[in-house]
Amino acid sequence: MEYIVEMSNVRKEFPGIVANDDITLQLKQGEIHALLGENGAGKSTLMSILFGLYQPDQGTIKIRGEEVNIANPNIANELGIGMVHQHFKLVHNFTVTENIILGMEPKRGFTVQLKTASARVRELSEKYGLNVEPDAKIEDISVGMQQRVEILKMLYRNAEVLIFDEPTSVLTPQEIQELMKIMRNLIAEGKSIILITHKLKEIKAIADRCTVIRRGKVIGTVDVGSTTEARMAEMMVGREVTFKVAKELRKPGPVILKVCDLTVQNNRKVLGLKKFSLEVRSGEIVGVAGVDGNGQAELVEAISGLRKAESGQVHLKEKDITQMSVGDRIRSGMAFIPEDRHKHGLILDYSVEENLVLKLYKQEPYSKKGLLNKESIHQHAEEVIAEFDIRAGQGVSSSTRSLSGGNQQKAIVGREIDLNPELLIAVQPTRGLDVGAIEYIHKRLVEQRDKGKAVLLISLELDEILNLSDRIAVINSGELVGTVDAAATNENEIGLMMAGVKRGEKIEA
Repeated sequence: MEYIVEMSNVRKEFPGIVANDDITLQLKQGEIHALLGENGAGKSTLMSILFGLYQPDQGTIKIRGEEVNIANPNIANELGIGMVHQHFKLVHNFTVTENIILGMEPKRGFTVQLKTASARVRELSEKYGLNVEPDAKIEDISVGMQQRVEILKMLYRNAEVLIFDEPTSVLTPQEIQELMKIMRNLIAEGKSIILITHKLKEIKAIADRCTVIRRGKVIGTVDVGSTTEARMAEMMVGREVTFKVAKELRKPGPVILKVCDLTVQNNRKVLGLKKFSLEVRSGEIVGVAGVDGNGQAELVEAISGLRKAESGQVHLKEKDITQMSVGDRIRSGMAFIPEDRHKHGLILDYSVEENLVLKLYKQEPYSKKGLLNKESIHQHAEEVIAEFDIRAGQGVSSSTRSLSGGNQQKAIVGREIDLNPELLIAVQPTRGLDVGAIEYIHKRLVEQRDKGKAVLLISLELDEILNLSDRIAVINSGELVGTVDAAATNENEIGLMMAGVKRGEKIEA
C-alpha cells in the first residue's frame, strides 16, 4: 500500500539523548493519525524532522512513494506539508490576511494584491468552515480564532498533509469541539492529518490510527476504534493507570484563604485581575478554571507575594498578609507548586538534596549560625525521595537537571507538602506529565485535602479541575464569572462560563 507520508527507521540524537530511536511512521491518505507519547518521548522532534526544522541522523522519508530530503520548511511547504505549532507564529498588529500571505505576497509590479488575497482567504475559510474574518487584526481575535488563522496559512499554501502539535492546550471545551469539526472537514476535502497529543480522550474522539512512542521508540500502532483508552495509556507509560481520583465526601472546616476584591496589574500595566474574591476552606480543593491568560497568573502571584496588589486583601487564617514578604507568607503556612518548574520551581544545576531544602536551609537542624549541616540536609532528602517516589539516577546527589520532568515535578510537590502547609497552591501541577505521574500527583493533592489542608488548584486541564475539585471558581478576563459545586456541574457549563457566560444566562443564538 502506498502511504502519503512514510518515515522509516528515523534516528535523531542530541548531545546526551537519543530523541528518536529507529522510528517508523506511516500516514494513509485521508486519515487522522495520532502520535501519542508522554512529554519528552520524541513526538515533536519527529514532526520537526518531517517539517524540515531538523535533519535526521539516519532513516528515510517518502512523500507519495518518493524519497525526499526535507532540508528546510520551505521544501516541506513545496511538498504539501504544513504545521500548526503549539505556540502560534503570528504578527499581532497585522490583519488575518496579512499574516496568511506573509512571505508569499501576491504582487502586481511592486504593490501587494491584498484584495485578491483577502478574497482567497474568505473562500478557503468558507470551504473548510473556519469562520475567519480576513480583515480582522490578530490582536482583536480569540486564541481559538488565531489557531484557525494558522490552519488557513497552511491551506493557502496548498498543504495536503497537516501536522497539529498539541492543538487543544489553549482552547476552551467548545473551541475543542469546533476544532474537531474543522479537522473532519479537512479530511472530507482529501487532506491527511498527523495529531501530536498526550490526551487520550481526544484521540478516541477523532483519530483513525494511533502510533505510541515511549522514550524515543515506537511501542506500536493501533486502530483507535478497537483500542481502549486504558490500553493506550499502558502503552504510553509502560504500566496500568487509573484515571479516576478516589475521594470521599468531606465537610470543609474553617476558611484558611480569603481573597477580597483583589485587583492586580499585569506585565503590560493594565488590570489583569479585577475585584476578585474567593475563599478556600480547610479540607477542600477549590479549582480555578479558565482559558490561559485570563488573570490566573496575577491571582497566584498576588496570593504568593510575587506581585503587588493594587487594591483588595489576602487573608491567611484571619491574618492580613497582603503586604507580607514571600518568606513570611511561607512561614505563615503557605506552600506553592509553581506553573513553570524550571523557572520558578527548581535550581536545575543544584543537586536534588539542595533543591529539597531551598525553603528550609536557614532553619535548624539544616543550619546553625550560618553553617549548613550537610548530614541533616542529606537525611531529609533521603526521606522525601522515599516518601514521594522520586527517581534520581545518582540518588540525592544527582543534578536536578538529569531528572525526567515527572521526577522534577515530584521533587517540587514533595518539598512543598513536606512543609506541612495550611494552604497548598498548585498551579498546573501536572503540566506536560504522562498519565502515570499525573495519577500520583492527583493522589497527593487529595491526600492533603483529606488531612484538612486547604488546596487551591489552578489548571488549564478541565478534566483535572472537574476530577479533583470540591468547588470550582471560573475566571474570565480577570473577573470571577461564578463559583459552582464540582458535583453539580459539567464540562459544558464550565466551558460556557470560561467564555464569560454567567450561570443561568441565556446564550444568544
